[in-house]
Amino acid sequence: MSSIISNETAPPAGTAHAHHGSGPLVWAAIVASTCLLLLVFQKVLWLVVPFLLALILYYFLYPPVRTLIYRGMSRDGAASLVTALFLALVAVAGIALVPRLASQMTQWQDTVARYVQGGMQLLDGSLRSLEGHWPTLARARLADTVAERLTHGAGSITDHLEPVALGIMAWTPSLLLAPFLAFFFLRDGRRFKRFLSAAVPNAFFEKTLFLLHEIDRTARAYFQGLINLTILDTVTLAAGLWLLGIPGPLALGLICAVLAWIPYVGSILGGLLVVLVAATDFPGDPAMAYWAIGLFGVVRLLDDFLYMPMTIGKSLELHPLVTVLMIFVGGAVAGISGLMLVLPVLGVVMVIGETFGVIVTDQRLMARHRHALALSREHASRDL
Repeated sequence: MSSIISNETAPPAGTAHAHHGSGPLVWAAIVASTCLLLLVFQKVLWLVVPFLLALILYYFLYPPVRTLIYRGMSRDGAASLVTALFLALVAVAGIALVPRLASQMTQWQDTVARYVQGGMQLLDGSLRSLEGHWPTLARARLADTVAERLTHGAGSITDHLEPVALGIMAWTPSLLLAPFLAFFFLRDGRRFKRFLSAAVPNAFFEKTLFLLHEIDRTARAYFQGLINLTILDTVTLAAGLWLLGIPGPLALGLICAVLAWIPYVGSILGGLLVVLVAATDFPGDPAMAYWAIGLFGVVRLLDDFLYMPMTIGKSLELHPLVTVLMIFVGGAVAGISGLMLVLPVLGVVMVIGETFGVIVTDQRLMARHRHALALSREHASRDL
């Protein structure tokens, strides 16, 4: 691949081949295509979400498949063996966890209500403490006003818990597509690439190989970085919660790390979950909830300034301003699904758009293509 790319990107001796970078028109097309895809994906989330989970599984399982291939096993056999082992592992974990989850399902509504009540008590105590130090807040009866509004809101929260649970159960069948899709990605990925490249005119063949390689590299870097980031966040949060003495540190850390996949919104929800657990399990010690808030803030700082550069980092090679703006655009266009999908979609569309921009502005490639078409027409009409 490197030889192909170097041969194509380096102009022949004696030719003046100017390289044109991506201009404003290309980037306008990239942004517009990203927004259009987000709108389309929002309508078919039942397929997009399993597809993304399958990609994550693919990049997670690809290293052992590659190792088995290097040791002499066929690609079909390696993909089948690794997928079977993974499903067996998931089945064993499910068998171990299902009885425990089933025993707690009858109490889920009471458990959620208890944690919400614990958070309300922490907020009420904090506001009344502030009123003791700020007479202006006491005269405004801030604590009573907030408590009254939250009391009315708590009833609506419990009322909506059952539809949320039913929605999650309705999504379960489509999520089962993820391991099925991942298996075929592992087994037939190269065949699909050959199928695509076979339909490309010869003049653009090298650029097409480069494009497929770059799409795979971008997606691999993003999703593998996301997996590594999730592991780092889980370990850090679990260690901090364990030191604080909060129960279930590993489960809480994993839930918060997965919620962080949704930019901004997920981090807020994860922090709120940790605070609710700390406030409920330590009702007489509000300092524990404050320590939990401090821990979550430290983890967010580590995430932004240390873990992100170490994992996802510059995999998408996007300017931070473009990243932030596109996250807001994704949220405005497609809501929560747009927040989750905008960065990987933008990364892939950016690679495709920049490659097409280079092809269109490369006069040598276009001349080769026109010459090939002329030869093809001449050959087709030679015997007429």
